[in-house]
Amino acid sequence: MNTNSKILVTGGAGFIGSHLCQKLLAQDCEVTVIDDLSTGSPGNIAKFKNDKKFEFIEGTVRDEKIMNELIQRCDTVYHLAAAVGVNLIVERPVHTIETNIHGTEVVLKAANKYRKNILLTSSSEVYGKNEFVPFSEDDDTVLGSTKHARWSYACSKAIDEFLGLAYYRQYNLPVVVVRLFNTIGPGQTGQYGMVVPRFVRWALKNEPLLIYGTGEQCRCFCYVGDTVEGMMKLMESEASKGRVFNVGSVEEITIRNLAEKVIEKTGSKSRIELLSYEQAYGKDFDDMQRRVPCLKRINEVVDFENKTNLDEMLDIIIADIRAKLG
Repeated sequence: MNTNSKILVTGGAGFIGSHLCQKLLAQDCEVTVIDDLSTGSPGNIAKFKNDKKFEFIEGTVRDEKIMNELIQRCDTVYHLAAAVGVNLIVERPVHTIETNIHGTEVVLKAANKYRKNILLTSSSEVYGKNEFVPFSEDDDTVLGSTKHARWSYACSKAIDEFLGLAYYRQYNLPVVVVRLFNTIGPGQTGQYGMVVPRFVRWALKNEPLLIYGTGEQCRCFCYVGDTVEGMMKLMESEASKGRVFNVGSVEEITIRNLAEKVIEKTGSKSRIELLSYEQAYGKDFDDMQRRVPCLKRINEVVDFENKTNLDEMLDIIIADIRAKLG
């Protein structure tokens, strides 16, 4: 990233967005954040408030007037603003669809008008119930029935991708799409269904660790610092434009084993309890059993590293949450 670059981060008060802002500011970029604080938090960006290179605007990416003004005066756009988290998706499906699809429409339209570089954050949810792991970027998506609200998120992010790639093909807009796989790190909240901070908080309080489903579902967790670094490298690469990239880790673990590891690391007296999806969400729920990224494409274009393994991530997160709990 060039020194003194002017960067717009939508959703920059969120977990990943605030870590991205920190990295950009450290590289002497001027950073503007727009966030409606629906899932982001002022606390995530409080440490930047006295930095003259940082500006925060509370607003929505669905506001065309604001987005035109902000995008016109920036060099690069990182579009992270989205409705995220399984709980939010299940509880507020209309909000999820409108925020994700219409917000991206507005951002891409303005980016194209002023010819700005843009990175769109998508999700591993786009792969749906595809069972051919590891997932490669050109694999088919296998989504569940429309009766399951969770797939509305996957569909909304897929539409975002289609739209971004359409702007690249039709208008040659320099767009990069990244599919993020279970990013974790300090500052993440479990409020919207993120499993690691929920497990750590319960363990530190010696409360039961509630696992939804059998606990045999497998996930790969990527440290937020590694995710952010990968995103920034892709943004700087000309070879990434008009393409989709997985960003994640291939270190796989079952949710039950994750719970056991958290209990061991915290020295907790917590027990593990299994809840059916119907008990957890109050309705039928569709899930996928394995979600593992293929990282061949990103490593062909940039030098992407998983510098932080799961044990190190958990140690960092446990120390962070323990400090906050006092």
